[in-house]
Amino acid sequence: MATPQLSPGILVREVDLTVGRADNVLDNIGAIAGPFRLGPIDTPIQVSNEEELIKNFGKPLSTDTQYEYWMSAASFLSYGGVLKVVRADDDDLGNANAGVGIASTTVISGGGGLKIESFDDYQENHPSDTSFYYAGKHPGSWANGLKVCQIDDQADQIIGINTTSLEDYGCTIGAGVTAAFTNLVIPGAGTTSTFTGHLKGIVTGVSTDATNGDSKFDVKIVSRVSSAGTEFPISYASNSLTNSYKTTTEGGGAGIAATTVFFVNSSGINTGAPNAANTAVSAEIVTAVDWYDQQTLGLENSTVFWKSLAPRPTTNKYASDRGGKNDGIHVAVVDDLGTITGIQGNILEKFTGLSKAKDAISNINSPERIYYKDFIASKAQNIYAGYNPSQAEDTFHNTLPVATGFGTGFVANTTAQGLWSQNAQSTTFAGIGNVTYSLGGGTDYTSVSGKIPAPGENGGMTATLGDLKTAYDTLSNKDEQAVDFLIMGPGCNTRDLSQSKANHLISIAEARKDCMATIGPHRADLVNISNSTTQTNNLLEYYSPLTSSSFVTFDSGYKYMFDRFNNEFRFVPTNGDTAGLMVRTAIEAFPWFSPAGEQRGVINNAIKLAYNPTKDQRDQLYPQRVNSYITKPGVGTLLFGDKTGLSFASAFDRINVRRLFLTVEQALESAAEAQLFELNDELTRANFRNIVEPFLRDVEAKRGLSGFLVICDTSNNTPDVIDNNEFRADIFLKPSRSINYITLTFVATRTGVSFEEVAGRV
Repeated sequence: MATPQLSPGILVREVDLTVGRADNVLDNIGAIAGPFRLGPIDTPIQVSNEEELIKNFGKPLSTDTQYEYWMSAASFLSYGGVLKVVRADDDDLGNANAGVGIASTTVISGGGGLKIESFDDYQENHPSDTSFYYAGKHPGSWANGLKVCQIDDQADQIIGINTTSLEDYGCTIGAGVTAAFTNLVIPGAGTTSTFTGHLKGIVTGVSTDATNGDSKFDVKIVSRVSSAGTEFPISYASNSLTNSYKTTTEGGGAGIAATTVFFVNSSGINTGAPNAANTAVSAEIVTAVDWYDQQTLGLENSTVFWKSLAPRPTTNKYASDRGGKNDGIHVAVVDDLGTITGIQGNILEKFTGLSKAKDAISNINSPERIYYKDFIASKAQNIYAGYNPSQAEDTFHNTLPVATGFGTGFVANTTAQGLWSQNAQSTTFAGIGNVTYSLGGGTDYTSVSGKIPAPGENGGMTATLGDLKTAYDTLSNKDEQAVDFLIMGPGCNTRDLSQSKANHLISIAEARKDCMATIGPHRADLVNISNSTTQTNNLLEYYSPLTSSSFVTFDSGYKYMFDRFNNEFRFVPTNGDTAGLMVRTAIEAFPWFSPAGEQRGVINNAIKLAYNPTKDQRDQLYPQRVNSYITKPGVGTLLFGDKTGLSFASAFDRINVRRLFLTVEQALESAAEAQLFELNDELTRANFRNIVEPFLRDVEAKRGLSGFLVICDTSNNTPDVIDNNEFRADIFLKPSRSINYITLTFVATRTGVSFEEVAGRV
């Protein structure tokens, strides 16, 4: 009600009747499920083109039904739609992995071994899995042969000693050592910057080469002690040599040959010889080189140094700010054998500056978690991380610090090494050094007698019918998954199983009532059968028992097309093309136009058909709901029918009418949602009519309707309806009909006969 004016003037009011709208909401989204080479299990992933299909699900394999799924998907995408792809499960699927054991090549066998179905499955069941260090991100053999290379901040110096028995000197992992230097040049600090005193470190690795008569130990430098006795902790800066303390002179060079190594006792730094009981522990250093500079990725067919990929991992700022140390870690994934990219040693992805601290985040404007497991899980395309190698001694790699084995009279001068899954606060994280893991044991869908035909027969690599149904069920909830087309792809290895698969898709479409299923024939009914009469009878027998529904289309097609990935010509079902034709029709015209015929029904990439029915054969198929694909000279291969799978005469037995109602229903459903929780009065009803009627007039103007009526007033919103908190609108539509039958009558007349005389007689 307007505010009353008490004196002459102008009152400006605004009334908003624009809330709610009706739009064409069809998104041209197809969906298919099948046994793809890559991808998460039972998880719809949307792709927009063939490149994304390859990236997420791999290339088509040569086995019969596997490539049929892939190429059905690619066929649909070629018409301009987007596609949700679901990789079906199988009992035999397993992830390639490096299993926890005595060797990095130990794997958990697939097929009942390790299976990580999806990201959600990993998050729920595998982040602390103790069975594997790293695993391929998706089940299958595709990841067999991948190398996962990992390096953290281990030793700073690899120091060689001219003895074959480091144990004689107390050189065991975890022992503390000092090295005395006079006028040691500190690289990066200027040529005149020198240091006199001791470098204090911890032995992180030992090895003996009895053949060459020498040994070496790896030292992590932790501090320096000046000649005045003041100790300074060492913090290594990325991309800086300032604190590297790199001593590289070989043999008898100055500052090296005469340097004596001293062990650290419980009192701290020794500046002289150790206690009298252990005078033998002094030794001459003959080599000293920077540890990180020598580290490679451990590949079989190439040599790649870590330093070429990233600066040395040390301590991330997040950990440093909280008193933590040595949390840095780098990870690289390498196609060592070239099985994925075709290039041996190709680095697929690398992750640098990650953290072992479970609470670590990056220090950038948009912080993100950099705990290595979480980061890899969310960012990596190829791997998941499992067991933390530092949680127990790795007897194969033998690089973790331990607190035993020191010489008599000596106590380890080490800091307790923190597990990788601790928070950064005051934690010095344990190191594992440079480790390369080889993934293996990944398994694919397996041909089993009675379940999957052998390659070369009607089948090959596929999943069971039950697994395929489960995959399609992930698309059944329309509130979670927007879908316009459910694409069958190939059938199963027997006709009855193919029929069961088709009926399952029809049941999903019927339950959703917002999409259409596109069903194709059983391969063995058409392919490699030379008698077209037999093919016709096979199709009639196949389609006859299928469920009657206006939410489905049946077609007769298997097209022959080129598979550039396997360099072969293949027969592929055309039901992906049927869905694609409806997409193209919606893009080039409107959804309520028929997708059949010469104008909009010509399909892509068809060299020939496995079955090209004659007019007499089409006359048998069309009354039984089967839309034929035919090849016409000068035109191409085209869909020659636009029936739905409805078994009785109705407006809804045509594709264009079903697509019209799907478009209108979804648009007006969206408009009706804007009326929820409003008051059921004339203003609300008028507002709804003002939304609906312009939309329907637009559809009518675009030839989708020949008339309509919207009733939304007191006649259907009675007091009882209002009191029941309901809102009703009755929408009457006269759908436009496609032309299916044309009769042309040609009449010959005698000379001199007036056309007016005979026009009404034939």
